[in-house]
Amino acid sequence: MKRILLIEDDPEIAHLLQLELGDAGFEVDWAPGGMSGLVRLREAPPDLVILDLGLPDLDGGEVARRIRVGAEVPIIVLTAADSVERKVTLLSGGADDYIVKPFHPAELLARIQVQLRHREGGEQVTIGELEVHLSKRQVFYEGQEVRLSPKEFELLSLLCTRPGKVFSRTEIEEHLWGRSLERDSNVVDVHVANLRSKLRESGAYGYLRTVRGVGYALRQRDKE
Repeated sequence: MKRILLIEDDPEIAHLLQLELGDAGFEVDWAPGGMSGLVRLREAPPDLVILDLGLPDLDGGEVARRIRVGAEVPIIVLTAADSVERKVTLLSGGADDYIVKPFHPAELLARIQVQLRHREGGEQVTIGELEVHLSKRQVFYEGQEVRLSPKEFELLSLLCTRPGKVFSRTEIEEHLWGRSLERDSNVVDVHVANLRSKLRESGAYGYLRTVRGVGYALRQRDKE
C-alpha cells in the first residue's frame, strides 16, 4: 500500500481526502501544519506528499523547499493561486505538480497516479558516459552521481528512452504532468534549464540539445 503524507490545516478537507484516497487504496497520514508535516516526513517517509500552501505556522513553499533538501519524494501542492508566475515559482521551488482549489478529488487522484507511475520502472539507460538508473532514480556521469529533483529526473528519463528523438513541449507536458499546460507557461523551459545546468556542473556538456521551435532531445556528446 502506497503511503501519502497530507499536510493540510483544514480538518474538513483533510477528512474528505483521507476518505477518498483511502477508498482508492492509499494509506493517508495527516499533518495539520508545516512543522508537524516535516516531522512526520522524517519519522515515516511517504511515497508522495500533498501539501497545502496556506498553512498557519510555515509557508507551504518553504515546506516544499525543506522537503526537497533531503528527500526526492513527489510533492503535489494545493493552492488557491492561479497565476502563471506563482505556478512557476512552486515548480521551481521543489513541487512536482499543483492543483488549484476548489478541485474534485478524482482530479487529484489522477495527478497522484501520474506521479507514482513516473517512479516505476526497472531499466538502466546508458548514453556515452551518462547512466540513468530508472528504478533507483539515480543518474551518474563518469561514475559520479548527478543529483536531480524528481521532475528533472522524469524529464531526463523521458528523453533517454529514445536518444536523438526531439520531444515537443506538448509531449513533455503530457508525460510529466499528464496534461498540456497553459500556452504562456514556461514551466518546461525552467525544468530544462535546471537539468542542463546540473548536467553541465557534472561535466556532461552537450547531452541536452534544444531544437529551436521544435523541442528537446538527448544525444551523446560529440567526440572532440
